[in-house]
Amino acid sequence: MNKTQDNTILYGLDQVSQVAAYIRRLMPICSVITFTGPLGAGKTTIIRELLHQVGVQEPITSPTFTYMNVYTNKLGQKFYHFDLYRIDSLDAFCEAGFDEYLYQPHSWALIEWPEHIMSILTHDVCHLVLDYVDNKRKISHIRG
Repeated sequence: MNKTQDNTILYGLDQVSQVAAYIRRLMPICSVITFTGPLGAGKTTIIRELLHQVGVQEPITSPTFTYMNVYTNKLGQKFYHFDLYRIDSLDAFCEAGFDEYLYQPHSWALIEWPEHIMSILTHDVCHLVLDYVDNKRKISHIRG
């Protein structure tokens, strides 16, 4: 895992746990973490590892068809894992009531495919961009 000056990390698949540990260190300042990038870039894989690291013990699955999964660790902290690939607008997100899960006390929202709802992610947000570089993957961190 190599970190560059602009908060970009190059990593191999064998380093996902180190990338998740890096993201975990952002959690005290970011109650919302977004994950953008092409299909297969590793968004769900990193979120799965991150949730294991914060103590979620139940099976972690992709919410592709349910849009959101909720997980709780032994400390009572909640983690809302969104996959918004099939949500086509901010209105659709809000009409489903998903906006009510953002910024809850003692909780974090981990959002894949957040493009349509960026306008309501107003504070305590970290945006992560995943992509491929040669045989490695990269993740870039931008504080919102």
